[in-house]
Amino acid sequence: MNNVKGYKIYDIILSSFIAVLIISNIVTLKVFVIKLPIINKELVFDGGALIFPLSYIFADIFTEVYGYKKSRKIIWLGFIFLIIYNILLYITILLPPESSWNSSVGQENFEKVFNFSYRIAIAGIVGYFFGEFINSYVLAKMKILSKGKFLFLRVIVSTIFGQVADTTLFCLIAFYGIIDNNAMINYIVTGYFYKVTVEAIMSPITIKVIKKIKQLENEDYYDYNTNFNPFLVSLKD
Repeated sequence: MNNVKGYKIYDIILSSFIAVLIISNIVTLKVFVIKLPIINKELVFDGGALIFPLSYIFADIFTEVYGYKKSRKIIWLGFIFLIIYNILLYITILLPPESSWNSSVGQENFEKVFNFSYRIAIAGIVGYFFGEFINSYVLAKMKILSKGKFLFLRVIVSTIFGQVADTTLFCLIAFYGIIDNNAMINYIVTGYFYKVTVEAIMSPITIKVIKKIKQLENEDYYDYNTNFNPFLVSLKD
């Protein structure tokens, strides 16, 4: 596999980013509760909370090191793979089951889990699209305004804005009408603060990784002349 522009680990980061997106789409199907007896509170999460925050770390790396234009192309690539994954999953559900598999696993059981995926798919794609682009846009703009300073602040602020869109859109589209309003509010608020908190906790590591990659790739891109239209994607970027 040839790296872009002679970059040494660009392909590794890209592949890891796509893997995180697909895995998070699968594990998101499970909604679970963590009880905090000290404050007598239940926190509602989905399985995607275990891994999806990593996608924002990857997005920070792409935008900060390689620039918004490359980040835009990668976001669209992830968007396409999410669509492919869900189309193939839907086709798999429609295919007639083999008799021995059906008697042991069961088509009905399979459908109970994965027939819900169409709604998760739409929620995931919409939330991902808006969240990732907002995150990338804010990070790139703040880098220009700050002249590359205050990386810690830029990483946190971009996540705060990106996750507002991502978490809210995903939760509403995926679970509106399925869970009650109180659980929905709990789900959105808990998910949002959890993801932002994870980003904040991991930010020292993220910053070290970004600085190391900049040195390794000999790249630190500034989007001074970039058109930030999210639909203006080019294979040449």
